[in-house]
Amino acid sequence: MKLLKIEEGCGVFLDSKGEYVQIDRITKDEILRLVGVILDEEGVEIDAYDEAILKNLAHQVIYKSIAQKFTDLRSRRAGFADESARLYLEDYDRYRAATRQASDAG
Repeated sequence: MKLLKIEEGCGVFLDSKGEYVQIDRITKDEILRLVGVILDEEGVEIDAYDEAILKNLAHQVIYKSIAQKFTDLRSRRAGFADESARLYLEDYDRYRAATRQASDAG
């Protein structure tokens, strides 16, 4: 699934309806939704920033910033998953130990 792409000299993003919309119309809610997609989905694609292809100056600035942040987030995705698993594992181990103690005492 391609979240950000460059077409016809403009940067576009995939909105919640599955349609591509010009990047200068992106909202905070759309950015948050796209972050969720990046963290949840495996096959996320983002066209690389290329100012030679992006003709609109506003699109260059917005697309470059968002593409860099999304690409960084996608590369750190595995680290987030590992960190979350470690946090829950510690809680699960404490819960399991407390449950064992309660059943041994009872």
